Amino acid sequence: MSISYDAVLEDMLAVAREAGSLTQAHFKRFRDLEIGIKGPADFVSDADRESELLIRKSLFDRYPGWSFTGEEFPPVDKEDQEYRWLVDPIDGTTNFINGQHYTISIALRRGNKTVAGVLYNPPADEMFSGIAGQGAFMNGERLSVSEQADIGLMMVGTGLPIPGLSLYPGAYERLDAIRAPIGGVRIVGSAANSCAYVAMGRLTGYFEETGFVDTAAGILFVEEAGGIVTDWWGRGPEYYEQTGAMIVANRATHAYLIDKLKDVPRKDPI
Repeated sequence: MSISYDAVLEDMLAVAREAGSLTQAHFKRFRDLEIGIKGPADFVSDADRESELLIRKSLFDRYPGWSFTGEEFPPVDKEDQEYRWLVDPIDGTTNFINGQHYTISIALRRGNKTVAGVLYNPPADEMFSGIAGQGAFMNGERLSVSEQADIGLMMVGTGLPIPGLSLYPGAYERLDAIRAPIGGVRIVGSAANSCAYVAMGRLTGYFEETGFVDTAAGILFVEEAGGIVTDWWGRGPEYYEQTGAMIVANRATHAYLIDKLKDVPRKDPI
């Protein structure tokens, strides 16, 4: 079967905007949201679940044979194992329930490759999109990573792990060492949005241990915008897609972060 990814991308954009409208209705009354707890600092709201159900129904209506992996419900494995949706219905739930920017991430995988991705930041009305080999865009404007190579002007994104839960003890000490010579560290609060910020040059790099469902679309954008994506030790997707320990960055920031993280004990896929 011949697939037009341009047509698929249009469907992805449409459902992302739909989910954006739904989540914004909740977002505007964020102080009143009903919140459940999945784990320490890992919240889930009614909006997460409703958003995922909306996206899943829409995509299954259009592509009934393709499989689906989301953040809030068990995966759905269909007869066609070649194509799979990876969906984070609200990336940055903690941001969301506190009235800050969040994103909706939808990626399409064919086998072990991400072939198309969409990322929507509803509060900012920023829509990122990309097809493998065709570039990455934000609201129609083509993206390219920052050319900044001066260490003193690098801007690096990350997250703050929960003490005792990180797979890499000593994360705060490493962050302090990374922070000292560079221009600044920023915590965007959404792994997906952090990747998108690297793709468009708002960040020169980003590192974290996070889920691949969150970042699959954002990683595609970074690669299409000329950036580099590896795990913390310079290894490829067969490692970071499994462990979640990733660096996404322009060339100079990638080299800087690899140097700072190279002595961390390596984490291998389970």
